[in-house]
Amino acid sequence: MEAVIRKWGNSPAVRLPVSAIKEAAFSLEQKVNLTVTHGRIVIEPSSKIEYDLENLVGGITARNLHTEISFGMPVGKEAL
Repeated sequence: MEAVIRKWGNSPAVRLPVSAIKEAAFSLEQKVNLTVTHGRIVIEPSSKIEYDLENLVGGITARNLHTEISFGMPVGKEAL
């Protein structure tokens, strides 16, 4: 598969064909990692997990809720 590097704003860009995205099982807006090694650019799915606050808070139950924990008195300029 061949593509052309073109200018997009002030940056070079490569448009990826839909067939390449489908074959690699990538999706639009998916986060990826770029690795440059020995003159090659490798695009891989990001393994970084993103959390959604609403889902996390929604998982709090009376059974897994813990009480407040004291870390002691301030030792610097912490705001209380």
